[in-house]
Amino acid sequence: MLLALFAVSAAAQSPAPTSDAPASTTPQQAAPTSSAAQAEKAADPSAPADDPLTTIKTIINEVNVVFTVTDKHGRHVTDLKQADFRVIDDNKPPEELRSFKAETNLPLQVGLLIDASNSVRDRFKFEQESAIEFLNQTVRPRFDRAFVVGFDATPEVTQDFTDNTELLAHGVHELRPGGGTALYDAVYFACRDKLLKASKSTPVRRAIILLSDGDDNLSHVTREEAIEMAQRAEAIIYTISTNVSGTKGPGDKVLERIADATGGRAFFPFQIRDVANAFAEIQDELRSQYAVSYKPANFKADGHYRTIEIVANDRKNFRVRARRGYYAPAQ
Repeated sequence: MLLALFAVSAAAQSPAPTSDAPASTTPQQAAPTSSAAQAEKAADPSAPADDPLTTIKTIINEVNVVFTVTDKHGRHVTDLKQADFRVIDDNKPPEELRSFKAETNLPLQVGLLIDASNSVRDRFKFEQESAIEFLNQTVRPRFDRAFVVGFDATPEVTQDFTDNTELLAHGVHELRPGGGTALYDAVYFACRDKLLKASKSTPVRRAIILLSDGDDNLSHVTREEAIEMAQRAEAIIYTISTNVSGTKGPGDKVLERIADATGGRAFFPFQIRDVANAFAEIQDELRSQYAVSYKPANFKADGHYRTIEIVANDRKNFRVRARRGYYAPAQ
């Protein structure tokens, strides 16, 4: 439609924006084309001028969702078929399933959002190095693109979209901790001003990796508004907590909510060495996803939120993670 990293995530993905298309015209008697006909038109000043080109807004009613499947031990499952799933859109089966495939090689658009507020100062340098290693292992030249945003009171782009991992590493190193925390503003900005405005000539998966303690004290938008913008951008959000207390706090519950609503996953690496493991698991997941596209039943271009549920037929052994819904386009 979207996501939006399937892209699940679902590439997880909402209806595409409306496009302008020329209106079809009813065939009529051929207009005169000779010089005599032109003279006839010139001789009649009362003849109406040529009609301007009429355009028709076309609503695209196809939903694209990127999703992940794990077994009961948490391992990725990548060999399932369309018949192994059911799709439910707004509590109804879709009118038509248009495609289903494993998207282990779909291009990525990745945003790395790093909390640079004072509250995460303790292990900031190690998290920077882990993030750089993740980008080096994930971003493929001339195929994937990523950007880096640091945030405290405001989000700051230290490296815009690029496939150059050296530039991305420099962008991560540019971050300096200090100030308050406007986490929701940063997510909102990254989705609205970066992912939604990124070129998407071919199918892609959009993902955000968010490193933070989840404690927001300065944002102008709410948590749910940030989640809504992520869903409009078809972005899957993976969160990595920087909480080192050893127990989950209120901020960790915020990170879980953001990840769950977008089809991502929340990580809580209480030990510093586990941060690198969290990045490695995200990298593996981004290469182990499925994508489905379908035409919803009773679809209306009314701007309303519609729920998505993708269910494995074998619920006992398989768990599906996908974004929870999308916003229909408005006419």
